[in-house]
Amino acid sequence: MIIDFAGRPLDMARCRVMGVLNVTPDSFSDGGRFNHLDAALAQAHRMVAEGAAFIDVGGESTRPGAAPVSLQEELDRVCPVVEALARETDAIISVDTSSAQVIREAAALGAGLVNDVRALQREGALAAAVATGLPVCLMHMQGQPATMQERPEYDSVLREVTGFLMDRVRVAEEAGIPATKVLLDPGFGFGKSLAHNLELLRSLDQMRALGYPLMVGMSRKSMLGQITGREVSERLPAGLAAATIAAIKGAAVIRVHDVRETVDAIRVVTAMEESGS
Repeated sequence: MIIDFAGRPLDMARCRVMGVLNVTPDSFSDGGRFNHLDAALAQAHRMVAEGAAFIDVGGESTRPGAAPVSLQEELDRVCPVVEALARETDAIISVDTSSAQVIREAAALGAGLVNDVRALQREGALAAAVATGLPVCLMHMQGQPATMQERPEYDSVLREVTGFLMDRVRVAEEAGIPATKVLLDPGFGFGKSLAHNLELLRSLDQMRALGYPLMVGMSRKSMLGQITGREVSERLPAGLAAATIAAIKGAAVIRVHDVRETVDAIRVVTAMEESGS
């Protein structure tokens, strides 16, 4: 499947890497490092040079316990970065937002993907995404960032996550976003226990069989810390293992902080798959 990201077509049959660019002071792993324009652009250029096909720009932290930011603050954080990256790089710019106005402004400045952890449920977000004509990534989250990890519960995490996502696909289609412009994200760590996360990782191939490109993000997350006992800064090996499993099981986009190492891991997966064709 080829998806056109604002004039940048990409074959989603091949796994790609998305570099995380948090322009916030309170991200769980790199908060404050890139919330100045020069630092953000330097990091983005570094990730593109390391092989990132996407740069995901986020101005509102969605870590567990995170508080919302004002619309103006999010606009002020995100828009200058999107505008500069659209001018200076050929990478696809993803905007990690749930806010209608940020969606519209970022699209006008050159963003190529709307990546929404709330699956376009915030007021006005769905209409804004439709108006841009951009592809969207719809993610599952149980609850809200401030409370989502308190006591997540499911009768069947796979059934409930896929059911929610397919319902949001239907809503998006009815609003005017064709299925050919939709990516899905199971939302690792967003209202899930370790057992829930592992079940979703094990079942990614079943989710891929739904027919939509999958985006996954496990980089540096607490699920890896729970497994390894490592602090955030020491979770790269575990993150590479998780990314490799996801790629083998059919993920189309791997969202990470450590681009160079993940690109190499995905190259091994791609080489293995191509050698058998």
